[in-house]
Amino acid sequence: MAEFVTLETSPDHPGVGTIRLNRPPMNALNRQVQSELLAAAEEASTRDDIKAVVVYGGPKVLAAGADIKEMNDMSFADMSKVAGRLQDGIGAIATIPKPTVAAITGYALGGGLEVALGADRRIAGDNAKLGVPEVLLGVIPGGGGTQRLARLIGPSRAKDMIFTGRFVGADEALQIGLVDQVVAPDDVYDAALVWAGRFAGAASVALAAAKTAVDAGLDTDLATGLKIEAQVFSALFATDDRAIGMASFIENGPGKAEFTGK
Repeated sequence: MAEFVTLETSPDHPGVGTIRLNRPPMNALNRQVQSELLAAAEEASTRDDIKAVVVYGGPKVLAAGADIKEMNDMSFADMSKVAGRLQDGIGAIATIPKPTVAAITGYALGGGLEVALGADRRIAGDNAKLGVPEVLLGVIPGGGGTQRLARLIGPSRAKDMIFTGRFVGADEALQIGLVDQVVAPDDVYDAALVWAGRFAGAASVALAAAKTAVDAGLDTDLATGLKIEAQVFSALFATDDRAIGMASFIENGPGKAEFTGK
């Protein structure tokens, strides 16, 4: 059983799984947490009862970064052996083929922000502080931050955050597109559950296809992206949900289909 990362569901929010970080006091992302994040993401990806995922660190912090004490005595040779695994663990949320949302209260710094960057959406409390302060330790973001942050907010803004290591408040984060919604801190988790709950009865195969098309397309040129879109679009015509959705539309109009997820 995992010690610091759990995957929870609640009958009050059917179809929604919560990946909860719980390593007090600041949810530092040591190697064990990274491995448990990867395992939780893999489980969430394969469970049919989970249609969307919330990532949450509790009411005070998402995560305040990697475990620096664990890294302090590591050499180049040591880090070279585990850097790829570190990226896999901290970036594990990005591998889930379902809608994902990070619920951010308090601090999301370094690896904590990198965890949130792997989600499809970010909802923050108005008390949130986000940043990638690794340069202040003589290193750079190593859990996907240099790549995902630049793709999300653009290279110039990403470089400003990475070069200075400064913290960004919730209002600025919303302005630059680092987060998508700002609410009162006590409402963050509930707002994330509401967003994720929208997909409890959705066509999950189509959602996975949409996520693949967008994410894979962003990593290549337009022509290749269009080919990816055509491929996953065509593949949906082999699914039950496509047949159900189109038949329902013809018979009853839009938005009334009852999908099976197959």
